[in-house]
Amino acid sequence: MTAAKKIATYDDVVALPPNMVGQIVFGTLHAHPRPAVPHALAASALGEELGPPFKRGRGGPGGWIILDEPELHLGANVLVPDLAGWRRARMPEAPRTAYLTVAPDWACEVLSPSTSALDRGDKSKVYAREGVTHLWFVDPDARTLEVLALDGGTYRILEVHAGDAKVRAVPFDAIELDLAILWAT
Repeated sequence: MTAAKKIATYDDVVALPPNMVGQIVFGTLHAHPRPAVPHALAASALGEELGPPFKRGRGGPGGWIILDEPELHLGANVLVPDLAGWRRARMPEAPRTAYLTVAPDWACEVLSPSTSALDRGDKSKVYAREGVTHLWFVDPDARTLEVLALDGGTYRILEVHAGDAKVRAVPFDAIELDLAILWAT
């Protein structure tokens, strides 16, 4: 006889050591150490590039709330994307809470060897179910940006950009994004 699988709770996330990022996906606790430096550099650079034109309206249209590593409570799932954005039309102000319950319009996962399967697999399924219309995968090792869009209940790859390309990627195609900035140290 096999023991019944324990369904993870938010208490399991809170009990993790401070150097760990905890997520609950389909009832399973996933705990990983804080990201390595190449991962953090790519995520930080992307946030720095998108913030002025889309969050603040400097050199771009504005109209977004963009957050680094927000904790999302989407049904029974607790996800922590590397970056996420909400159109202000859907979320005019960021709530003054520790986590958000409104699914973002855009999520970005910076891939690491230890999290890539989860990011591309079950987390993507939760994002699709919750109606996250745009999903990006940034891979600092392969130096690629994959741009996906929700198409019905699944994601469709729109574009894959590599290296030092200069790109316009939805939903932030109002500006040109220089990928070389994401890989710079």
